[in-house]
Amino acid sequence: MPETELTPRRRFLVLAICCMSLFIATLDATALNVALPSMAREFDTSISGMQWAVDAYTVVLASLLILAGSTADRAGRRRVFQAGLALFMLGSLLCSLAPTLQALVPFRAVQAIGGSMLNPVAMSIITNTFRAPRERARAIGVWGGVVGISMAAGPLAGGLLVEAVGWRSIFWVNLPVCAAALLLTARYVPESRAPKPRRPDPVGQLLVTALLGSVTYAIIEAPSAGPASPLIRALIGCAVLSLLALLVYERRRPEPLIELRFFRSAPFSGATLIAICAFAGLGGFLFLTTLYLQSVRGLDALHTGLWVASMAAVQVVCAPLSGRLVGGRGPRVPLLISGVMLTSACVLFAAFGAERETGTRLAAYILFGIGMGFVNTPITNTAVSGMPRARAGVAAAVASTSRQVGFGLGVAVSGSVLASGVVSGSYGPQSAAASRPAWWILAGCGAAVLVLGLVTSGRWARGTAEALWAEEEAEPVRPEVTDNKI
Repeated sequence: MPETELTPRRRFLVLAICCMSLFIATLDATALNVALPSMAREFDTSISGMQWAVDAYTVVLASLLILAGSTADRAGRRRVFQAGLALFMLGSLLCSLAPTLQALVPFRAVQAIGGSMLNPVAMSIITNTFRAPRERARAIGVWGGVVGISMAAGPLAGGLLVEAVGWRSIFWVNLPVCAAALLLTARYVPESRAPKPRRPDPVGQLLVTALLGSVTYAIIEAPSAGPASPLIRALIGCAVLSLLALLVYERRRPEPLIELRFFRSAPFSGATLIAICAFAGLGGFLFLTTLYLQSVRGLDALHTGLWVASMAAVQVVCAPLSGRLVGGRGPRVPLLISGVMLTSACVLFAAFGAERETGTRLAAYILFGIGMGFVNTPITNTAVSGMPRARAGVAAAVASTSRQVGFGLGVAVSGSVLASGVVSGSYGPQSAAASRPAWWILAGCGAAVLVLGLVTSGRWARGTAEALWAEEEAEPVRPEVTDNKI
């Protein structure tokens, strides 16, 4: 049966199954943020230890997303998606059994390897299932709404589990969801792959991993080791050399890991940078507010989860609205709304001490939720809509990589700025003032979303995209290889 004959019910089931993978990945991330203080107490670790509990996942995930996308285009999207579910389930089980922080960090890396095969591959499946632009934008809007739902459920579920059972139970939730998704994928998701398989690029993959790993390691360890220490200098040198080598090497490869020519499209480049800035804001926002509410205000994990859920609930409402706006009017309006809201929320913390007043704090959470609700759909839609479907996996992986890079950098930078202003790396009452510079940095990320959204969504930007895609489509492309047997 050709792919175009998928029934509406079957397409809905494919979307629902793909959204399950997004749900568990986001649920895991938000629930873990609420559990960080409990983990820190059990493992007797500092701020940097908590940063590694988060960034061990995000760095590995970001490093492998593009590889997972291109592998799925070559080996089969359903097959890679199923492998990702199985690995994510195994990693979650190992994390729940971790006896020390030193064991938890590599187990989080295992979980991340599986996670790298989920969201970009699922987005590629959705892109190849929903072909009409309006239908695809709405499907991506649903996808963005699932982010909000899982963000709302994550803190609440995490808070309840931490208070009732302990932080390890957060990872148990992933096990039945992964098992159900595996069974449903085998039953309903059609196999598909790109018509022209892309060759592996191990050198490019190694350079990407070295770049992201060295940058994150340098940022997290700089407050304790010292910015001028030999270790930090070596890491910065490694990052610079990796970036230069990546740019030179990938430009010469006929089938590179990263298609540098895609970045000649201003909307695509803009979507990448906007994703990094917006999710840096999200990573920093969750990290700073979670630590403050539990370590300074003395709230338990459940009440902390309720505060985060207020932000996520607004995101649930705004994500479908963003999808409709993108489908009807393009990405500019949602991006401008997002930039204004994200900036305003962070300025309330940076300049008005939102953490001290309940009303101001609630306003900041709501504004931030609006900003995140409106930003997801235009990022993803811009990244994949102009691509031939044969490149959907790579395009979706670039968008997902940008999100994870941003989230990891947000946690690393915010935590390091905070750690440099507190005593002995511990979080206490004096740290509210120490977090002010971090909030200004996050406000700058929101402002960057606003400016980039304005610059990369106009007539000039669309012209750069049209020129690139015309060149791309001039190359002969064979039809997608798809197996829709049930």
